[in-house]
Amino acid sequence: MSLLSKVTRCMKTIAPLELAETSWDNVGVLVEPPFPCPKQSKVLLTIDLTHKVLEEALSDPKIGTIVSYHPPIFSSMKRLTSADVKQDIILKAIARGVGIYSPHTACDNCVNGVNDWLASGLGQGSSEAITPSVNPPVGQEQSGSGRIFRFTSPTELMTVVERVKKLTGLRHLRLATAENNTLVSSVAICAGSGSSVLGPVTADVYLTGEMGHHDVLAALAKNTSVILCEHTNTERGYLSAVLQPALSKALENDTSEEGEPIQVLVSKFDKDPLVII
Repeated sequence: MSLLSKVTRCMKTIAPLELAETSWDNVGVLVEPPFPCPKQSKVLLTIDLTHKVLEEALSDPKIGTIVSYHPPIFSSMKRLTSADVKQDIILKAIARGVGIYSPHTACDNCVNGVNDWLASGLGQGSSEAITPSVNPPVGQEQSGSGRIFRFTSPTELMTVVERVKKLTGLRHLRLATAENNTLVSSVAICAGSGSSVLGPVTADVYLTGEMGHHDVLAALAKNTSVILCEHTNTERGYLSAVLQPALSKALENDTSEEGEPIQVLVSKFDKDPLVII
C-alpha cells in the first residue's frame, strides 16, 4: 500500500469526507502519482500548497504525500501547463511522485476539527454545531458547519480577544464592536471566510478569518461584535495542535515500503499572505 493510500485511510477516519460541503468543495485525493517512490516515509501538512511549500516538500525525497487543507485543484482544468501557477505545482508533484490530499470542509465540520479547535481556546463553556450534519458517521454525531460557543459565565469581550490571540499566536487581529468592555455570553465561530455561516446566527460575537465590510456593519447593527484574524490564521494552528498528533497516532502502526516509521511534519513555509506592518 502506498503512503498516499495509508494517509487517505487515516484521514477518512479523522475527517470523514461525508461531512464535507461537496456541493462546492473539492476534497479527498487530488493527485495520485502513478510512480511513487518506495522510500517515501514522511507526510507534510500545510494550509496552502504554494510554490514555497512544494519546494520544501521536494527538497526531502522522503516526503511522499502532502495534506493540503485548502485544495490546490479547485476549478476544472482543461489542460496542464507550467504557465499556470496551480497547474505547475500539480505537474511538479506528479513528476516527483508526490501525492496530494485535501480535507478542507471535512476538517471544518468534523468533531475535533478546525472549528472545535477555535472553540477550545475561548474558556469554560460548551459548543455545538450551528448547522448539525445530517446522518453523520458513527463518532461524528456532534459534527456540522460552524460552532456556537456558550460561556459558563459571561466573559469580557477583551478577555475573549486576548484568548483568541493566544490560541492563534497573533499579536494583532481586527475587532469591530460598539463597546470594548461589554460582557459576552456566546460566540459564533466559522474558520476561514464566515459570512454565509455566521450571518443568520444570533450571538454576542462572531469569530472568523474574514468578512466583507457590509457583513461587519450588519453584525454591528444587531449588536454583535466581530473578531477577524485573517483567513488562514483561523486554520493554521490546528495543524500542529490537532491534526499532526492525530495523524501521527493513526499511522503509528504503519511503515513505508522499506520498513521505515512514518513521520508527519508541518510546513515551515506555509503562512498567511497578509501581514500587518
